[in-house]
Amino acid sequence: MALFENRYRTHDLGLLILRVGIGVMFTIHGYPKLIGGPEAWTQVGGTMKLVGLNFAPAFWGFLAAVAEAVGGQLIAIGLFFRVACVLLLGTMLMATLMHLSSGHDFNTYSHALEAAFLFLGLAFAGPGKYSVDQLLFPAPRRLY
Repeated sequence: MALFENRYRTHDLGLLILRVGIGVMFTIHGYPKLIGGPEAWTQVGGTMKLVGLNFAPAFWGFLAAVAEAVGGQLIAIGLFFRVACVLLLGTMLMATLMHLSSGHDFNTYSHALEAAFLFLGLAFAGPGKYSVDQLLFPAPRRLY
């Protein structure tokens, strides 16, 4: 039955749609944090104390904002894709930890946890052939 066929030929198109959609959404979500300045960065970066990093909260918050805003753009175009996925995975794990430590319910922390799983999976899947990474760093051709 055609409904249950594997459609591997659409794999790269699916990755492109997923990359662009998630990348744009994370860029939009992270941009206010990025332009929020040191006060916003300190608030976001304060979460790092949960893992024993009590110094430079503005620095950690700035990194989180860059991971979301710039990382979202990198995900969308597929440039340095796996690096961006790992940075966003870390950011989403910290966001999940922050929500859990604050006693928030599942509906509050589920978005961050879902995004963490998404970036973990994408890091393994790669950006697909419709990406800047594929143009700049093409995979070697297999001879078999």
